[in-house]
Amino acid sequence: MQDEKRAATTSGYPMLAVLPISIATGVAGAILLGGVAPKALALVVALSAVICLGGFYMVAPNEGRVLQLFGQYVGTDRALGLRWANPFYSKQRVSLRIRNFESGQLKVNDSAGNPIEIAAVVVWRVVDTAEAVFEVDDYEDYVAIQSEAAIRNMATSYPYDDHEGESITLRGSANEIGDILKAEVQERLGKAGVEVLEARISHLAYAPEIASAMLQRQQASAIVAARGKIVEGAVSMVEAALQQLSARQILELDANSKATLVSNLLVILCSDRAAQPVVNSGTSSS
Repeated sequence: MQDEKRAATTSGYPMLAVLPISIATGVAGAILLGGVAPKALALVVALSAVICLGGFYMVAPNEGRVLQLFGQYVGTDRALGLRWANPFYSKQRVSLRIRNFESGQLKVNDSAGNPIEIAAVVVWRVVDTAEAVFEVDDYEDYVAIQSEAAIRNMATSYPYDDHEGESITLRGSANEIGDILKAEVQERLGKAGVEVLEARISHLAYAPEIASAMLQRQQASAIVAARGKIVEGAVSMVEAALQQLSARQILELDANSKATLVSNLLVILCSDRAAQPVVNSGTSSS
């Protein structure tokens, strides 16, 4: 594994002044000097200065230049501005800026076997230019492929929703799932010199072929939960009514009367329709 190291380079501004002077001096010497040897030396100086012009390069903010000499890694230059190095160095630009990768909508099965559609956004940046350039063929393509692989693997490890009492679900545990996804993506991309800053699910839905069935299941669960709350409240209200009737001595109820009253109150309170009042005239036929 090749780790990043600092390249021995220099500022380009002094060289920007020296090289043109060297070129002009060499050309003038080749023209004005007498003799073959002095002219040849002047031409060599001018030619060397021209070759050295190839050593200039620029380094922008949040950018690095990976320097190689005939295939051998020399170092990385992160100093800003106009720089100069050996003109025979190759100088590969590597961006250190924060970047986003958004996966396409992937169709996978969750841990319960339900087909779902999922997509995620991964925020990343290069932190080791040597690993990014030398450990993988194309680090940008590597980020895309490995991120999608991590999303698929994570999605198959957890259920979409909490139907079986799972503690972590894709839909209901956004923060936990994001942390798990970030850790898994980082494990895959660490060898390419990439740091993952954030990973979040951007799209999550059941696959179209089961979406309607799952919607009915969710609606049924919601209805059951709502009915449970209604019954719980109705029982509390009936209990309070009986306690108040007894405390105020409004009515003396035997066991059968209490059972009838409780039954009627529960029917009224738990019904999804308005109660229909019945007036008891209190008359009886003789």
